[in-house]
Amino acid sequence: MSEASTRVASDQESASLPENAYLPLNPGESYTPLIQANMQAPELTPRSVLWGVGLCVVFTVASAYSTLKVGQGMEAGIPISILAIGLARAFKRRSSLLENVIITGVGGASAAVVAGAVFTLPALYMLRLSPHPAQTVFICLAGGCLGVLFVIPLRRYFVREMHGQFPFPEATAISEVLVTGERGGSQAKLLLQATIVAGCYDFFVTTFHVWRENLNLQFIPFMRALAGRARMEFNFDAIGFILGLGYVMGLRSALVFCAGGVMANFVLVPLIWFLGSHMSIAVYPGSTPVSAMSAAQIYSSYVRFIGVGAIAAAGIVGVVKSLRVIAGSFSIALRVFRHREAGQAARTDRDIPMIAILAGVMAGAVAIALFFIKLQVSSAVLGLGLLLTLLFAFFFASVAANAIATTANNPASGMTMLTVIISSVVLVRFGLSGTTGMFFVMALAGMVCTALCVSGQFITDLKTGYWLGNTPAAQEKIKFVGVLAAAAAAGLTIVLLAHTFQFGEAVPGNPHPVLAAPQAAIMKALVVGFMSRQPVTWLLFGIGALITVVLEMLGKSSLVFALGIYLPLGLTTPILTGGFLSHLVNRRAQAAAGEPGRRIRERGVILASGLMAGGALGGVLGAALRLLPSFRESLIQTPFYAIDPVSQSVSALLFVSLCMYVWLGALKKENAA
Repeated sequence: MSEASTRVASDQESASLPENAYLPLNPGESYTPLIQANMQAPELTPRSVLWGVGLCVVFTVASAYSTLKVGQGMEAGIPISILAIGLARAFKRRSSLLENVIITGVGGASAAVVAGAVFTLPALYMLRLSPHPAQTVFICLAGGCLGVLFVIPLRRYFVREMHGQFPFPEATAISEVLVTGERGGSQAKLLLQATIVAGCYDFFVTTFHVWRENLNLQFIPFMRALAGRARMEFNFDAIGFILGLGYVMGLRSALVFCAGGVMANFVLVPLIWFLGSHMSIAVYPGSTPVSAMSAAQIYSSYVRFIGVGAIAAAGIVGVVKSLRVIAGSFSIALRVFRHREAGQAARTDRDIPMIAILAGVMAGAVAIALFFIKLQVSSAVLGLGLLLTLLFAFFFASVAANAIATTANNPASGMTMLTVIISSVVLVRFGLSGTTGMFFVMALAGMVCTALCVSGQFITDLKTGYWLGNTPAAQEKIKFVGVLAAAAAAGLTIVLLAHTFQFGEAVPGNPHPVLAAPQAAIMKALVVGFMSRQPVTWLLFGIGALITVVLEMLGKSSLVFALGIYLPLGLTTPILTGGFLSHLVNRRAQAAAGEPGRRIRERGVILASGLMAGGALGGVLGAALRLLPSFRESLIQTPFYAIDPVSQSVSALLFVSLCMYVWLGALKKENAA
């Protein structure tokens, strides 16, 4: 690249986005990206690829742990874009804007692949089907590659032809972060600092006997009496990454989330105790009389099934609400594939050739067929399974792209449930059942779910590249590298966690801690209902579904509330704390107004993202240590750990200190001013 080209590219990078970046174009008007088509700037370089892959692996591990624990994953795109800007200053030649887009795109594959994996893969462990690590990685990889391949032909429609018609909220945020990256160095340092603080904090509290992770206040006589007489138990999981998650969710969503937990633990559990406390026989699905159950046993035996029904119904409601979008997306996909536009010479409008896309789909189909053959199913089931996988992945790619472009919310839960239900109904008629049927359907659904999650995230990458001037073909090629890295990291992380945790709910006699994995629990319940003859708790499922219907009638967020019912109260209460902290910081930002207020809000979000990333990584590191034969939680133990009043008080004090760290860190610039 010539010196003149470098200088012009540098000038372009220091500018703002064009005025028509977010506006519909007038007839005859065209959009000119920040780095124009005739400009050259470093883009697909070893630096951008290696940093993208490294960040992808880190955020994949953190997001997998986060999603399995509380049902909410990490948003990777914005934190990675901030880190990319900070890392750009570490080199003699500062990374170009296009390189930072590549880093963000490769790293962003982490959240997408994890979102697809956690819906299904943990269910295989809940069903005691013991998938091989290679199978878990392949399911993620196959689905992710299909998602990339099927969204490429849609790029021109969503990104160019509909310019200004879709808001693309996430792509807008990432683009603004990358373009206004002069403050990126300090932001990246702040993010890394919060990551280290939360990583150390959560590592010690979840791995060793230093202070209590869970606060139940049972050392207070009133709380102990309330638990014994009414089965009302308070729980609080005092760890950093849940605090960060609550902050990012915001007060409104955190209130709805915690409201589900309050209803489950302080209404449904005491109600079931009141009705069953005088019974001497067990009521299905419980295995012991209610009169002999603790609050936790009542919750796991009955209330969690109500939560499952509520989440399933919320997913179905999401599908119904999206029917218009789904129908439009299908017509878009079919029209684009029938009338494929010829390749353009312009660098900023150059895709991977269609012949390469078709070859990739065929190679993927062959690999998936070989995977299904290993499960020893009939040829009819094999053919139908392959057909369903490709059809669902193809059509749902356009649905996900449309949803992300419009609202930044991917209807993954509803689409995955629809895949499980339709696949089960169809394949059962061809003799598929039992454990083989469960494994087959969950593997199929895992590929489809990963495909639609990756396709939704990838359309964000392509829109960001369109605004800033990346080469689409370069983004498309390197996305496969990101998917490969994320698939390997996600699959192996789930295998690791499966060896050190229990997914779903605690099994009597198993000492391992529990990861709730709420999405996978829903899929497990669905596939068991279709593939086995075990009795299904339809009444409890139905009660949960009716709760969702009531919430929808009231115009409330049913999915978030349903997750609150399903997840333990110990996870929802610290989320509420994070929501309140976010509210207080944002109020201070609003009072400061202008640029100081914007800095306060920005620093608060960065600190919360660091708590999420660091806390999740600390938890995963602790899980890895548990694989060592010599590991014992008592290897590091404080003298006061066994004394509940002291240990829980210390835990509460340290958690408050963590809140103060976020508060003071967010206001630091304002105080300095």
